[in-house]
Formats: sequence, C-alpha cells, structure tokens
Amino acid sequence: MSLPDLNLLITLDVLLAEGSVARAARRLRLSPSAMSRALARLRDTTGDPLLVRAGRGLVPTPRAIELREQVSQLVHDGVAVLRPVDKLDLAQLARTFTIRTREGFVENFGAELITRLCADAPGVRLRFVPKPDKDSTGLRDGSIDLETGVVGKSTGPEVRTQALFRDRFVGVVRAGHALAEGALTPERYAAGEHIGIAREGAAKGPVDDALMPLGLERAIAVTVAGFSPALALARGSELVATVAERHTGLLRGGMHSFALPFSMPEFTVSMLWHPRLDADPAHRWLRGHVRAVCGALR
Repeated sequence: MSLPDLNLLITLDVLLAEGSVARAARRLRLSPSAMSRALARLRDTTGDPLLVRAGRGLVPTPRAIELREQVSQLVHDGVAVLRPVDKLDLAQLARTFTIRTREGFVENFGAELITRLCADAPGVRLRFVPKPDKDSTGLRDGSIDLETGVVGKSTGPEVRTQALFRDRFVGVVRAGHALAEGALTPERYAAGEHIGIAREGAAKGPVDDALMPLGLERAIAVTVAGFSPALALARGSELVATVAERHTGLLRGGMHSFALPFSMPEFTVSMLWHPRLDADPAHRWLRGHVRAVCGALR
C-alpha cells in the first residue's frame, strides 16, 4: 500500500485554519489554481469534501472540524521533530514572540521584560496584542505564543497554566477627591459616580456582586472597555474607577488609591501556553523571564 503525500498535512492545516483557498494560497505562497488542485487531492485522499461552498465563502464539513485540532498538532509535532535540539544559542536567537495580555500588563511589566530579554538575546522581538476575551483559539493555532490573565471556564482544557501573581481590586480617584478624605464606608463608596468596565459583554462585574449582599448598588455614570480609559476619566473628573491593583501600578501615578471598604476576593493572574511549546527551549526561556519580572515588580 502506497503512503499518502504527507506534505498534504501542511496544506490541510492551513486550509482549515484560513477557511479560504485564496488566503491559504497566499500563506503558502502558491497560486490559487495550485491550491485548488491541492484541495482536490485532499478530498480524494480523505474521501470528504472538507470545505464546501456557503454563500460567498467556504465552511468546513463535520469531518474537517473533527480533523482540525488533530492535523494542527501533527504539523506542529512534525516541525518540532525536525527542529535542531542543540543548546539554545541566545546570542543568535532571532524570533518574534506574540503575547496576548489585558490592558495594564504592558505598561507595568513590558519595559522590564524587554530589557531582560534583549540583554540575553538582542535578536528577539516582542509583539503585544490585546486580550478582549478568554478564547484559546490563538494558542491552539499558533498565532499567540503566550497569554496572561485569569484562568476561566472557557480556557481550553489542554492549555498549560502557571500562576504569576495575586491581584485585587482597588478604588482610584483624582488627588483631592472627597473620597480621599475621612473614613471610607461601603455606603460612601457606592454613593459616588462610578466608571463601569465592560468585559466580554457583561453589564456588571465582581464589584457589583460584592455590593449586592450589602443592599448597595453603584451608580454607573459611564462605561469603558478597560482600566486605562477608566483611570484617564477618573484623573480628570469626580468619577470613581475600580481597577486591578498590580496591573495598574504605573497608570495610577499621582492619583489616590484606596482599599475597597468591603470584602472582595483576590484573584490569580497566570500565564497560559499551548502544550506543544512546553519543551521548546526558547519558549521556556521566555516563560522564565515573564515569571521573574512579575515576581520582581511588587
């Protein structure tokens, strides 16, 4: 029995990731006609159409969806097998790592991380991208090398995690604000005009959940998408921002920060990566520096 052309695995991986013959062709630097012929060969080999027309686009068949994760892992494992296993030469390492983070991480940890990495490996570059949700697709398809954030129910079960630090929410107002003086009670806090931070479509968050048993509710005057705009608004107004303490340390400079006058649980910020990168020497080196920076900056 003749073996199938294993090069088709790479083609199939890209086709399933892109969901488009044209985009897959550009990614593999092939002509659209060559990619169409490759798709035809894949259909003959697998006995399944894999991608079928739906309006102007293509959608995967159930068999293609079933194969997607398995094929991606096979391709990455094959690349790992063929990669030299010599000791990592940091002086010669030329690689760009894409890190997906919540707002505040770059401002507080980015400069120190870049300094440490460049001291070891001048050829390494970092690409920080925003993290609007906890979807693990980027880790699975390799477009994201590392993430930071709170591990949640939507985090992929195969994703590796390691705790970086504990954080908590604090209140923040401009210098000279009324809440900067006198004893702070839950009632005084709730009576202020607040900035809401909407995450993943949720109208309310853990602060509102903590106030509810006390019979209190915040008056949300404005809603923003993250910590940075919340602090910018609080700095120039009478509004109250409630943000993660360690994520916003440098962003809160010159403002008055205070512990919340009611019980709220701390939360753990972790780094997350796909298991295929567990043994990758360069990735292990990167993770070590991320741990060191987050542990050093208190």
